[in-house]
Amino acid sequence: MPKHAANAPRGASPDPSSERSSDERIGLTEAFAPVGSERSGEEGRIGLTEAFSPVGGSHVGGFSYRGDNEDEYPDALESLEPALEPSLLFDDGAPEAQAGEKRGRHGKGQEPDKRPLPPHLRKSRRMRRILIAVVVLLVLLIGALGYFTWRLVGESQMLAAQQTQQQQSSQEVDAMHEADAKDAATTTAKKTEVPNLVGVLGLTRDEAVEALQHGATVTSEREVNEEGSSVKANVTIALTDEPADARSGTPTVYLGLDEEGKAVQVGYSAATASLGYGSLSFVDAVENEGIVEKTLEEAGVSVPAGSAVLPEDKAAYSSYASDGTTLVEEKCSFSGTVELDGAEHEWSSVLLYNYATANTSGNLADTIRMIYVYVNA
Repeated sequence: MPKHAANAPRGASPDPSSERSSDERIGLTEAFAPVGSERSGEEGRIGLTEAFSPVGGSHVGGFSYRGDNEDEYPDALESLEPALEPSLLFDDGAPEAQAGEKRGRHGKGQEPDKRPLPPHLRKSRRMRRILIAVVVLLVLLIGALGYFTWRLVGESQMLAAQQTQQQQSSQEVDAMHEADAKDAATTTAKKTEVPNLVGVLGLTRDEAVEALQHGATVTSEREVNEEGSSVKANVTIALTDEPADARSGTPTVYLGLDEEGKAVQVGYSAATASLGYGSLSFVDAVENEGIVEKTLEEAGVSVPAGSAVLPEDKAAYSSYASDGTTLVEEKCSFSGTVELDGAEHEWSSVLLYNYATANTSGNLADTIRMIYVYVNA
């Protein structure tokens, strides 16, 4: 607006002369005047309003950025309004929209998808877990079976090796016994006689010492208090006049006295070598030489041949060291009954081979071989 118009008093009409004088110039009022006004009569001049008017002049007054097609140039205020997103009508699109809303600035999910799995996926997952558990159990069972099999095989091999060693050791001992028996059978002489034990039954201690002779000497006497036993005292008598064995000592007689002091049990012990049996093996001494029956015969007790029988299992009378292969001792007891002077008597015998000294020295000749015989009234 020109200065003179602005400075004019309110309510005063503008000066026509001044309007005409300004026809030659384009003022701001004419530039923004609407199309078809009387002041825009000259065709050669284009005002600002005409420059910014749309083609065809369909819009009158003001600025407009829209063309014939209203959607081509959206209104500035309308373009700032948030666009309304169409609702999702299908289920398959919903998870994607929800996943997009839950995503953070780096594209990572903030919350896991809590949708329930379909039945076929749950069943597949359950079957996988069951199969994994079955596979683990099978692996454990196979491992346990392999371990126990390995232990069983190891123990079987160890047992077989021990049995083989025991057999070899027994065979070696028997072979050494047989070799020694061949050498000593003809050279070993009988050095002592077995006293008549049956004749001592019913005698007192002093009477027994006198009847035995051969330097009989009481070496020990002790009382016995065993319920149900008729023996009340045991007396040991050494036959000092008989040759003593270097390993087993002097032949000895044992008396069992009753309450009246009379012998109701009489026994005898001596080294087998002193009786002339030499270095016989344990089995040979019993089964082939009949050492038990012959010794009882000399003691006054006649028993049939073969009365002493060894068990079939050698382990029943054999003892081994902690290694399970070294033979330490062979010991077996025999017993029976016999009729003497119209009365029945019991007899018993013990054959003992001790290899402890021989194992230490490595000489089988150091084996202690003893025989014991008893007769009861």
